[in-house]
Amino acid sequence: MPDGPEPKTHLPSGFGSLEDADSPTEEAPHNLDSRAIALGIVRSPIKSTGNPAQPARISVDFPSGAAFRSLCGELGAHFQVVSETLGVAVRQRGERVLVQGLEAGVSIAAEVLIQLFQVAELGQTLSSTDVDQACRMLRAEPDVRLDQLFRESIPIGVGRKRIHPRSIRQRAYIRDIEKHTLTFGVGPAGTGKTFLAMAMALSSLFSDEVQRIILCRPAVEAGEKLGFLPGDLTEKVNPYLRPLLDALNDLSGYDKAQRLMQRGTIEIAPIAFMRGRTLSDAFVILDEAQNTTAAQMKMFLTRIGSGSKVVVTGDVTQIDLPRGTRSGLVDALRVLEGVPRIGRVQFTDIDVVRHPLVSTIIRAYDRDGGRA
Repeated sequence: MPDGPEPKTHLPSGFGSLEDADSPTEEAPHNLDSRAIALGIVRSPIKSTGNPAQPARISVDFPSGAAFRSLCGELGAHFQVVSETLGVAVRQRGERVLVQGLEAGVSIAAEVLIQLFQVAELGQTLSSTDVDQACRMLRAEPDVRLDQLFRESIPIGVGRKRIHPRSIRQRAYIRDIEKHTLTFGVGPAGTGKTFLAMAMALSSLFSDEVQRIILCRPAVEAGEKLGFLPGDLTEKVNPYLRPLLDALNDLSGYDKAQRLMQRGTIEIAPIAFMRGRTLSDAFVILDEAQNTTAAQMKMFLTRIGSGSKVVVTGDVTQIDLPRGTRSGLVDALRVLEGVPRIGRVQFTDIDVVRHPLVSTIIRAYDRDGGRA
């Protein structure tokens, strides 16, 4: 294979050069599924000294084209992400990618690259966040098939983009929402709990499965008092519902979202004003549920009417209630443990789809909490 352009090497600290790593592939294909073989991917066996503490290396040859360019990222930026996340050295020479490092990391890195190429072949544009999450996910759950995740989607009306689950727990969350009347999505920030719930709500609305969407959130500030807020009820509550409204605008477009709210098809309903209502033929989202009280949560859950779906999201590590007040989310998860026909998904830092730094921050705080 021709050498191609000047090699691009991404080396984490502790590794030397990748000299001699780019010798021609000796065995091909090696440990590849039928789809990878059909796509023309060729993977060499891992070259190792047999000592897991000594560097090993592997090469993977990819077909040229748009999918490979998406895999590389701008100026090989995605290879830098693989290098930093998995602690391996990555080098590109033409359509050949060479990886060197400890054997376990090399094996995972090769699998990440191959699976991400398969995702790119489906027409998905890869981002650095996608690459970082794929590294973390395959390191923790080696049996995951990324292309199968991206083949599942949530249709958001005619002409709108389709939303894909980006982890196995996101897929389980979507399936639970489809299957159950009530679903709890619990976990750290940035795992897609609110965004996917809104996507499922719009999908249900546009397919006429429900007649309206109701958005709820407790009016609790995160550590500071905002004081008096001007405007009508909707304007007063809007700051608390901003994450839900951001997801709505992103998924449906701002103009369409405004029309739906003006017609009352999408309703903002402060949880304090839910008592006495019956929520029928509606998709109801209760966001930041960790900041409800136990009494509020019981009141909310007993509003469910016929033909409705309810999704409750929250993060039990970010409770802003006054000290000594029991969280309604924590209480509901305990009380409803084992009750049939209720979905529950516990997200982890592996599911974070924000900046790669977010999952690192979450793990750091989890470690610090464990020492406290």
